[in-house]
Parts: sequence; C-alpha cells; structure tokens
Amino acid sequence: MSAFSDKLQAGDFVVSSEIGPPKGVHVEHCLDDAEHMRDRVTAINVTDIQSAVMRVGSLAICHLLTHRGIEPILQMVCRDRNQLALQSDLLSAVALGVENVLCLTGDHNVLGDHKESMPVFDLDSVGLLETVQILMGGHDLAGNELEGEPPTFFPGAVVTPAGDPLEPQLIKMEKKVNAGARFFQTQAVYDSAQFHEFMKQAETFGAPVLLGIVVLKNAGMANYMNKFVAGVSVPQELIDELKADPEKTKSGQTGVEIAARTIRECKDCCQGVHIMPLGWDDKVPAILDLAGL
Repeated sequence: MSAFSDKLQAGDFVVSSEIGPPKGVHVEHCLDDAEHMRDRVTAINVTDIQSAVMRVGSLAICHLLTHRGIEPILQMVCRDRNQLALQSDLLSAVALGVENVLCLTGDHNVLGDHKESMPVFDLDSVGLLETVQILMGGHDLAGNELEGEPPTFFPGAVVTPAGDPLEPQLIKMEKKVNAGARFFQTQAVYDSAQFHEFMKQAETFGAPVLLGIVVLKNAGMANYMNKFVAGVSVPQELIDELKADPEKTKSGQTGVEIAARTIRECKDCCQGVHIMPLGWDDKVPAILDLAGL
C-alpha cells in the first residue's frame, strides 16, 4: 500500500496538497510546483480537467509524479467518461502505479471553456466509488471476470462542511462511506466553529477527514468564491483582513496567515489537511510552518 493510505489507516495526521495540469504539453512548470511541496506533504492531488477547462489529463501527470518519487492522488470526474472509459482509466492507473483515487462527479460543462461539449455523467461520485469496489472484487460492471490479480485502490471522496443546509451533505457522505470511500477531503473551510460542528456529526462515519484549505489571494477572490462557489463561505472579517494591508496581501502573507490560523484552530478534530494553493505552491511550506506542522 501507499504511504498516504498507510498513514491514514494508522491514525497519523496527514498533509496533502494539489496541482493542476497545464493547458498544453509543457508540463515542467506543473511538476516543479509539486517539487516545492515534496518534503512537506505525503501525497499530491492532480486535478482532472478542473472546472471543465480542457487540460492535460490527470493520469499522465500522476504517472510523471511517480517517476519523481512523489505520491499522487488521481482525481477522476464522471463528467467526461462513460462506464467503459472510467473502468479502463482506473485499471490504467493501477498499471501505472497509481492507487489513490479521489472520486468526483465533476463540474458541468457549461462552467468551462467548451460549453458546447456533451456531458456524460454515466455515473456519479457514489457510482464511481461502487465501481472501484467491484473492480477490486475482480470483476467489471458487466460482471466479467478481470484477468490476473484484482487491482488495489485507496478510494476517497469530497464533502462540503459549509453546506447550507448541512444534512444533505451528511447524507451524501454516509452514502459515499457505504460505497467504499476510505478518506475525505473537504471543500474549502474558513469558519473553524462551523467545521468543528460538522466534524461532531461526521465522526460517526468513521472515515478520516482532511480539512480543505484554499489559500486566499485577495478580497476579490474571497468575494468571488462567496458568490459563485457552492458550499464555500468566507466570513466578512477575513475579507476585511485581506483588505487591511494591500502590500501584505499581494505578497501572499495574509493568505498564508489565514490558512495557517484555520489549520491551527481545526487540526485537533480532523486527521489531516488538504491545501489547495492554486498556483501558490511555493507558499505551502510557510503555511505548514506557521500552522505548527
């Protein structure tokens, strides 16, 4: 098994982060982003055509990370593939040495840069988790037996602690656990008290939860997330903090301090943190230092 799965199953506090593949074949910068975090995180997510904007595939970048000795987490969305392609890509991942997979439904095509493209959604995230379990049982979705040893995966899913109302999120989380999710990474969290309340209810499911942190770059970004990103709520006091010292915010220090403070306030009730730096990968070590990790 992987270091990521071993640590989570041992109850260790785990740090993960993520990178986004480029819109083109020059992948060196993307891989260099991962190098900034090599010694500070256990595994790195690779986003899968994030926000429905066409990019290099997640699996290709995951494979390149394994060659650099960096453990990847393959993000897989259901938007672009039918059952055949999803199963094929899952088997391909294991063949390339990638076992961690984050199962996502995916943003709709209308949000991306190919609005005329045809959405698939043959499965959703729960169906994809169930597919992973069936493949690990040695069969495909049609009941056909797989050749050789069954593949091994460490499947995970996402949850939104700031969902309003919260109950549907908890219901979906339980469905994902029952479908085989072994860990959860959360949508961005900015309200520590709200996260603690969520964890009081979510801990009954028994799955490790990694606190999701998106590093805030400026007040405009925070306002945009409040308006357009479902399940994310940036409190006004944080927006005011981002506005207070423009130079400090521009340098990234304010975003680093907010991220580290949130981690310090929440790390006692979860089993890890997942940092989404959105291009500020070089700031991940500073966040972890300030958070005491």
